[in-house]
This record gives sequence, C-alpha cells and structure tokens, in this order.
Amino acid sequence: MSAIYSNYFLNSLSAQDLALLSPDLKEMIFNHGDVLAEAGAPIRTIYFPESGMISMVVELSSGDRLEAALIGRSGMLGAGVAFDSKTYLNVAIVQMPGKGFAMKASALTKAAEASETLRVALFRQEQYLLAQAQQTAACNAKHQIPARLSTWLLRVRDASREEDLALTQEFLGQMLGVQRASISLVAATLQDAGLIRYRRGHVRITDLTKLEVTACECYAALRVQYKRLFPDTEMTAPK
Repeated sequence: MSAIYSNYFLNSLSAQDLALLSPDLKEMIFNHGDVLAEAGAPIRTIYFPESGMISMVVELSSGDRLEAALIGRSGMLGAGVAFDSKTYLNVAIVQMPGKGFAMKASALTKAAEASETLRVALFRQEQYLLAQAQQTAACNAKHQIPARLSTWLLRVRDASREEDLALTQEFLGQMLGVQRASISLVAATLQDAGLIRYRRGHVRITDLTKLEVTACECYAALRVQYKRLFPDTEMTAPK
C-alpha cells in the first residue's frame, strides 16, 4: 500500500486501487455546520473524513431535520456517483468538525471504471448507508427515547472514533426527531445512572457496557451489518 490514511475506507484498499485515487485526493478541513451536499444537487465532490462526523439528514417542509445515516472515518460521501447516481438524495452536514480528503466525482468515476475491486468497495459503502437509513426508520417508529439516544450516542462514538462528543441538546433533539425538553430529561437520567457525563455542548460516555445494555437492538443490528460488509475493518472507537 502506497500510503496510510486515517480514513479506514481508503486504508482498506489494495495498493493498486489506492494508486487510482491518491493523485486526486486533496486535504480539507470539515467545519461544524458545513453543508457538503444538498438534496437534488449534482454530485461533484467526494469526501473522505479522517475525523469528525457527517450527518445525512432528511429535511421536512416544516424545516425539521431528521438524521438517516452517519458518516465517519470508516466511510465516505458520494460513492453512488460510481454507479451513475447523478444527484444527492439528502442533505449532508458536518456535525462534528474534523479533517479529511476530497476529490472530484469525475475522478472517482474514472477510477471505478478501471477497477472491479474498487467498484465492489464503493458499492458496500452505499449498502451500509442504506442499511443505516432503514434501521433508523424502524428505530424511530418503534423504540423509546432513552434506548434511541443510547444507540445514537454509541453510533456517533463509533463513527467519529472520539470519546468527547460535541453535541448540543438542540442538535440531539433534531437528529432524533424529539423535543429538546425530552432530550434534557433523558440525558439527565443517563447521567444520574453513571452512563454518560454531560456538560453544555459535550457528551462523554463513562460506562460503555451499561450504555450498550440501555441501547435498543438497532445498535447491535447495525454492527452486524457493518461486519458483514467490512469483515476486515474494526468500527469501534478506542477505549
């Protein structure tokens, strides 16, 4: 392999596939609130986070935003362009700042046309985003807020590989589709139980094992999906 990246997708590629992408990768900073994609906009740029987190969100006519999927340093945004996707289906927003790489969509398409193994890897990325969206829909419909919040915090931890999560109650409420007051009550309950430590704008998981017990089945289900698609990649944040 010709280079070592902190983005696990890039780092998992063969030397031959990485060589197809590396010349076109440009370093970039992801700032909180950056909108990387708009629903219906042409896919022109591909993003590979090395830290931080991107949220794929569905915007409603009321102005509310609901999260459908997370993209962290294991993944990428825009892989569908390699399979003739022309536009983004949803909005993509940087929710936790970080750094990473970007490349032109045309360069990714050209590389994918030259390598079947790269196309397979890109297709698996799109499959995992779809799995997240499907699981999230089921979770929001059937599970209670404490379990959903626990699951979501664990997923953010896995996606970002960070222990200290910069997350406001307002943002948590938006992503889970519930009132801020509900998030405040649930977060206080989790903190009183010793599962998390919460201060203004920051959450730290203090008892990972107990939080996993509190989480709904969706956390484990998505981990199983991830392991099926990426058997050689570890998704859990360092302890």
